[in-house]
Amino acid sequence: MNNVRAKRNRTITLSRVEEGRYGRELTHIAESARIDALGNRILNQDVLEAVALLPNAFVDLLILDPPYNLTKAFASTAFRKKSVAGYAEWFESLLVKLLPLLKKTASVYVCSEWCSSTAAHLVLDKFLKVRNRITWERDKGRGAKTNWKNASEDIWFATVSDDYVFNVENVKLKRRVLAPYTDDSGSPKDWDDTSAGQFRLTHPSNLWNDITVPFWSMPENTDHPTQKPEKLLAKLILASTNQDDFVFDPFMGAGSSIVTAKKLNRKFLGVEIERQYCLLAAKRLHLAELDPAIQGYTDGVFWERNTLAVQRRKARRGKHG
Repeated sequence: MNNVRAKRNRTITLSRVEEGRYGRELTHIAESARIDALGNRILNQDVLEAVALLPNAFVDLLILDPPYNLTKAFASTAFRKKSVAGYAEWFESLLVKLLPLLKKTASVYVCSEWCSSTAAHLVLDKFLKVRNRITWERDKGRGAKTNWKNASEDIWFATVSDDYVFNVENVKLKRRVLAPYTDDSGSPKDWDDTSAGQFRLTHPSNLWNDITVPFWSMPENTDHPTQKPEKLLAKLILASTNQDDFVFDPFMGAGSSIVTAKKLNRKFLGVEIERQYCLLAAKRLHLAELDPAIQGYTDGVFWERNTLAVQRRKARRGKHG
C-alpha cells in the first residue's frame, strides 16, 4: 500500500478501510459444510484443512494451480523445490484428497511449468483420463544468460470419465487472415471481409500465443507474483462448463479463476491461505459487478492478441473518413 505508482498504473490495491470491509466477506470453516452455504465464497484457510470438510461430488470444473516445483516465497508462506519424484509424491497426496469432490462429469485443468509438468502428467494419468496438454506463451522477464528463456507454461486437461463438457464453439479464436482464399465466385472462403480487416474464426488448439500476462496498466493486475490472466481462465471455464456449473479453485491466489467464473455466470468456491490475496480477490469480485469485461474476450469471441484494438481503430477511422 505504500508503493509509489505511476499515474497510469491500474494495479488493484487495498486501503485499510477496504481491508476491513472485504475481510468481513471471507469465510473459514471448522466443520463439515454444505455446498449451498459455500457457493460464490472465498475460504481463507489451508487447502488441506478446507478440503477435508467439503462435500463429495459438487465440482464441475477443478482448476488446480498448485505451487510449481520451484523455491518461491509468497506473502507468508514458501515452497521449496523438490526432486521430480518428490514433487510427484507431493502432488499425488494432494490430488487424491480432491478427487472425491469431483462429479463423474467433471473436468480438471492443472497448471504447471517445465520442472513439474512431467510429474503432473504421470500422477494425473494414474487417476483420471488425460485429454491434452495446453502450452501457453508466458512471455515475461528478461531471459537467461546460460539457458533458453523460459517463456511458456503447461496446463494439463483431464476428465473423470468419458462423459464431460467441451463447448468448442465457445472458445474459437478470431484471427487475422494471412491467406484470404476465395471460392469460385470470388467470395471469402471461411473468413469475413469487414471494413476493419479480414478475420477468420479458428478452432482452439493446444498452443496458445494470444495470452497477455497481467501487467501494471491492465485493470485486472495485482501484486500477486504468479497471477493468471482472466482471458486464460475464461477459455477453460467456457470450454468445460455450462452456465451455473460449479468451478472450484483450491489455490486461488488473487482470484482470477473465481472472478472470471463470476463474470461468466458460473458458481464458484476459492480457497487461499494468504489473507491479503483473499482480500484482493474479494475486491475483484466487487469490481466484476461494476465491469464484467474480460480483456481479449469481446462479443462472445476470443481475439488474437492486439487484433481487437486494431480493428476498433480501423473502424473508427472508417466511420470518420
